[in-house]
Amino acid sequence: MDASALNNPRFKALIEEEKTKALTNELVAKLTLVCWDKCVTGSIGSSFSRSEASCLSNCTKRFAEVKLMTMQRFTER
Repeated sequence: MDASALNNPRFKALIEEEKTKALTNELVAKLTLVCWDKCVTGSIGSSFSRSEASCLSNCTKRFAEVKLMTMQRFTER
């Protein structure tokens, strides 16, 4: 690949898309680790208990809110 290809708008858009995918995958992995460890306390069965499902839902929402606030603060600087 020559240097001119790096300045191609389609190439730059593809790179940004891949970065977004990677960040999303990283977020999902971290979210899974944090919320699973916090919320799933019983043995693994075919479904979550009511309290586990509620905890997972709340944990996911809070995690996403904190991540969004953090990203907004960094972009403000």
